[in-house]
Amino acid sequence: MAEILRMPEVAANTTEAILESWNVGLNTPYAAGDTIVTVETEKAAVDVEAEKDGVLLRLLVEAGTTVAVGTPIAVWSASEEPASEVDALMASLGIGEAPATTTAAPASVPVPAPAEPATPGGTVTPPPAVAAPDSSERIFASPLARRLARELGVDLNAVTGSGPHGRIRRADIQAAAVTSVEPEETLPADDTTAEAPRNETAAVGARFVDVPNTRMRSAIARRLTESKQNTPHFYLRAGARVDALLELRQRINAGQGVKTSINDLLVKAIASAHTSVPAMNTQWNGTSIRHFSDVDIAVAVATDGGLVTPVVRGVDSLSMSGVAKATKDLIARAKERRLRQDELEGGTITITNLGMYGTEDFAAIINPPQAAILAVGAIRQEAVVDEGAVTVASVLRLTLAVDHRSVDGATAAEWMKAFVDVLEHPLRILL
Repeated sequence: MAEILRMPEVAANTTEAILESWNVGLNTPYAAGDTIVTVETEKAAVDVEAEKDGVLLRLLVEAGTTVAVGTPIAVWSASEEPASEVDALMASLGIGEAPATTTAAPASVPVPAPAEPATPGGTVTPPPAVAAPDSSERIFASPLARRLARELGVDLNAVTGSGPHGRIRRADIQAAAVTSVEPEETLPADDTTAEAPRNETAAVGARFVDVPNTRMRSAIARRLTESKQNTPHFYLRAGARVDALLELRQRINAGQGVKTSINDLLVKAIASAHTSVPAMNTQWNGTSIRHFSDVDIAVAVATDGGLVTPVVRGVDSLSMSGVAKATKDLIARAKERRLRQDELEGGTITITNLGMYGTEDFAAIINPPQAAILAVGAIRQEAVVDEGAVTVASVLRLTLAVDHRSVDGATAAEWMKAFVDVLEHPLRILL
C-alpha cells in the first residue's frame, strides 16, 4: 500500500529545512536503515533513514527546495504499486496528480548518524512533483553554493571549483557573479562633472554584488544578537607564559599518531580548570542553573557558510591524543557541513582562537545557554619580569566572556587563575 513520506523535524523547534538530496533511486528497493534523503538545517546536514524496507514511487519535492516540516515530499510503498494507486492516494490527500518517473537519484556523501522521520503537523500543499536529475551530469558543489548560484543566476557548468576534487564553494559562486557583471562606463578624467558627488549605484560609481543571507548566516545573526541583548556579559583578561606548553607540544608530536595542536592543549586545559572550579561547568536555564559532571567543550570552526561550534564530549575523561582526534574529526566534517545536529548542541563553554591570524586579543560573544566563551589570541614574544629580572617569554593573551546570570565574578576569576596555572605548568594537562 502506497504511503506518504513527509519532511521530518530533524532538530528541535525546526519549522522548515532544505531537502539537500535524494539518496535512493525511484523504483529501486531499499532496506530499513538505508539513507533515503539528506536534509539540511541551519547548521548541519542530516541523513534520514528508512524505518522499513520499501521503494520510492514518486518524488514530490526537488532537491534544493526549502520545505516546511510535515510537508509531503515523496510517495513510498513496501513494494511496487500501480501508478493509478499512487495517483489515487495523492488525489485523496489533495496533492494533485504528479507524473511517475524512473530516473535514478544522484548519490550523495553520507552523514554518520540518522534522524527519525517526524509525524506530520498538518496538511501543506507541496511543490509539483519532479524527476530526479541524471547522476551522470552531477556537478560537485556544496548545498550553499548551489543555492547561491540559483539566487545570483550563475551557471554551475561555467564555474571552476576551488574546493577538494574541484568541489564548487560559495567563494567560487561569488567570484563568478562579480566577473559576470558588465564593465560600467566611466567619465573621462578631464570631465568637469567628475568632481561632483557621485551616486555609488550610478554607472560612474563602484560595482558591488548583494549576496543574499544564507540560512546559516541568518541564524548566526539572530542568535548572537539575542545573546548580546539578553545575556549580561562580563570579561576577564589574562596573559599566560606558554614556553613550557610549546615545549610539551613539541615532545608530544615527536612520537607517533595524530599531531596535537595548541588549541587541543587549550581544550584539555579548559577541562582541567572546569574540574578544579566546577561552578563554571554550568548552563543558564531561566528558572535554574544546570550543573554538569562531565566537561563538554565547544570548538569554534570557521566554514564557508559561517561559524559553527561542534562540541567535544567528555573532554575531562579523554586522553590528549583522544582530544586531538576528536577535534580534527569535528573540524573536518564541519567544513564539509557533515555534522549531525546533536554535535552542535550542549557544552558549557566555547573556545574560539584567532591566534593563527595574528590577532593578539579580542572578546567574543557567548553562545547561550553556555556559561562562557574563551577568546584566544596569538602567542607573542614579550618582555616579562621574573624575580626582579627582565626576560623574554612566549605570552598568550586570553579573554574570558562570562554570563553573569549563572557565574559570579569571583568564580570566573578563580577559574581563570586555575586555567593560567595549568598552561604555565602543562604537565598537569596530561594527568
